[in-house]
Amino acid sequence: MDQQGTSVELGLRAAKRAEPRMLIDGRLAAAADGAEFDNISPATGRVLGATAAAGPPDMDRAIAAARRAFDDTDWSTNRALRKRCLAQLQAALESEKEDLREELVAEVGCPIMSTGDAQLEWPLTDSLRYPSRLIDEFNWERTLDGGGLFGDRNVRTVVKEPVGVVAAITPSNYPIEVILNKLGPALAAGNTVVLKPDPNTPWNATRIGRLVAEHTDIPPGVLAVVPTPHNEVAGLLATDPRVDMVSFTGSTSVGKQLMRDGADTIKRTFLELGGKSALIVLDDANPAHIIGSAVGVCVHAGQACALTTRLVIHESLYPEALAAITAAFQSVPVGDPALPSTFVGPLVSARQKQRVLDACDRARRDGAEIVVGGGGIDDLPDYLAGGHFVAPTVIIGADPRSAIAQQEIFGPVLVVLPFRDDEEAIRIANDSAYGLAGAVLSGSVERGTAVARRIRTGSIGVNGGMFYGADAPFGGYKNSGVGRQCGIEGFGQYLETKTLAVRAPRQS
Repeated sequence: MDQQGTSVELGLRAAKRAEPRMLIDGRLAAAADGAEFDNISPATGRVLGATAAAGPPDMDRAIAAARRAFDDTDWSTNRALRKRCLAQLQAALESEKEDLREELVAEVGCPIMSTGDAQLEWPLTDSLRYPSRLIDEFNWERTLDGGGLFGDRNVRTVVKEPVGVVAAITPSNYPIEVILNKLGPALAAGNTVVLKPDPNTPWNATRIGRLVAEHTDIPPGVLAVVPTPHNEVAGLLATDPRVDMVSFTGSTSVGKQLMRDGADTIKRTFLELGGKSALIVLDDANPAHIIGSAVGVCVHAGQACALTTRLVIHESLYPEALAAITAAFQSVPVGDPALPSTFVGPLVSARQKQRVLDACDRARRDGAEIVVGGGGIDDLPDYLAGGHFVAPTVIIGADPRSAIAQQEIFGPVLVVLPFRDDEEAIRIANDSAYGLAGAVLSGSVERGTAVARRIRTGSIGVNGGMFYGADAPFGGYKNSGVGRQCGIEGFGQYLETKTLAVRAPRQS
């Protein structure tokens, strides 16, 4: 096959435009020891290029610079500067949007069609603009009524102030979306940030580092971008007393470890973690709406924490819906993410591909039936032979308490679970260690909303309702996390609260 316009060609272009250096104290630099690590294409398995690999001395310098920038400059108090700098970064990102788009497809493996929404266009639209508006609109101070114990002579003011140095640790699946939704509110609130991107997808973050250094007035140390493949180096962000907060998006297991590691220094911790969300299809739902919602689990090869990977469907709709879903999953376009026709691209790494295949194998051993997929893809072009592809998969007959129905898979895998009545549907949906997202389909908005209100989850849509947006708080119940990203609530994650009481002199 002609490789023009494919991931091979796109990867070569992305490598030429990539930024391999880290950003520390306002300067782009290699690692202190010169170490690098490979950035590998998920679609081809080929090495795209190298990125600086931070070691302990590099992380120490980044944290020290962030601490100094917070303590010794006016960044935390100069709102006009912060607003100007965020506008500069917004403009710089937009000026390189098309390069960034290709870079995301090359290193993330996301289909190029997905960059028109959550991978790029949506966060670029408002992830920096919304918190920038809050710099002017947020209620930074409020005066309490009366004077408390000391009467009207006692003036009490509640003041919101930045937390300090924030460690932002981001994942590989939607890197720009998550990075911008951390940097926007953290910087707008007046914090300094040390950003540690996922080592599978470092270039979008190092590009931001270059844009900050070359196109903004962000003072040295306010933002560091420190890529590293070493867990022990990343772990320093959770244990260093100079870091005031950890903002993490990723797996629940790593989130728990970060909480433990940060306990000795009582770090504030924001965690947006995993999910095993349910799509509840009530017996009055329009059957035509089921297929599109079910196929949604294949978006970005299932690598999204909010996807509804459990289809909880009324038994009266089950046979017809299963036949239609089976046909749909068999015909979903899988292949090169650089091609506009591709809906399902590769998983981000060989390790993640094996995790998904192992989960399917365990489901078989536990007695479930795989009616579609469950393995790799055999008919790909030769240049994709080293890619990390898994076939869209539908599993039936699973016990709702089994591993495949309870654990996050992070692959294009749908588990179909029938139910008899609304109470059972709600029970199945809530019988999970997670509580991140969800959806309900019903012929009655009132009935669907009533069911949605009873699901213990951070975000949920009814009949296709979309909760996403920089103004909408996103996060989970239970093992899906602590705190919220985006919205007023997300902005508040990056703020401390001080109550200031001033006793006025007695009037003579």
